[in-house]
Amino acid sequence: MKTTLLCVLIAALGAACLQRADRAPPASDTSAVPNSTATPAAPAPAAAPTLPPSPGATKLIVVEGFLTPESVLHDPAQDIYFVSNINGSPTAKDNNGFISRVRPDGAVENLKFIEGGHGGVTLNAPKGLAIRGDTLWVADIDVVRAFDAKTGAPRDSVSMASLGAVFLNDIAIAQTGALYITDTGIRFDDVGNVLHPGPDRIFRVGTDRQVTVAVRGDTLGRPNGITLDSVGKRFIVVQFGGRSILAWKPGDKAPSVIAKGPGGFDGVEIAGSRVLVSSWSDSTVSSYETGQEVKVIAGVPSPADIGYDGKRHRVLIPVFSGNRVEIWQLP
Repeated sequence: MKTTLLCVLIAALGAACLQRADRAPPASDTSAVPNSTATPAAPAPAAAPTLPPSPGATKLIVVEGFLTPESVLHDPAQDIYFVSNINGSPTAKDNNGFISRVRPDGAVENLKFIEGGHGGVTLNAPKGLAIRGDTLWVADIDVVRAFDAKTGAPRDSVSMASLGAVFLNDIAIAQTGALYITDTGIRFDDVGNVLHPGPDRIFRVGTDRQVTVAVRGDTLGRPNGITLDSVGKRFIVVQFGGRSILAWKPGDKAPSVIAKGPGGFDGVEIAGSRVLVSSWSDSTVSSYETGQEVKVIAGVPSPADIGYDGKRHRVLIPVFSGNRVEIWQLP
């Protein structure tokens, strides 16, 4: 890929970008699983209480050596971190993308655990990741691909090219096992200009591998990250092309806005009662527990599709333009 294109991608696009497997399938795609001792002569009027600022996170580990890392996912069953590496242009079908395995101590167990062009693997520009059982799903331009999470062997693929998929970005897995994949709807011309032919969509892939358009429309705002909020029985979707954090349930014609922030959003994770969102616009990861933005991590440029290690209460940040992953400890 031309250097000019990558620079434009980094500056104008940001990244691209699933998480998250829930195990017990209920009836619907979004069902829940679950010192002074002196006394003043005249007391002063009570002042309104001032809440202390939210404590920030602490950077623990920086892992170098990746090639355009786009997404990080914690697999709690194996206690391993998967990292998707675009390795070039986010839209080039060059079959040189790869998935890394990283241990929680930061050691790279296998840089190219799954590698395009090797072992029967096709992998062009891997972005969002999601896991269910021992199957790892990967968004790859206009296809979602499945691999054995333990061996890396290819298992399945579902193409959305016939439905005009443009830029598949992130994946969430419903309680029923259905996949929900965002399509940011962007392309690049021959000289690297970012185009938005659209449409903005979320695809659904059922357990029978049937593909449908779950929702579409400009209100999605170039959708990027998506995650399942099993407690709220909804999906949370963040806009790369807007400033809104959205909630959406299957069957709804359009999402609803639950919060606003700086925009340029990429990854989204549920961490307890908090919604954690990464932003390219101000190089942060923020919490939207009550709908109000609280900055948790700052000073991380191009924070792509973040992951969450619930066992250790960590945020996992792929630094898209820095070829590294930063591991931060939440308070």
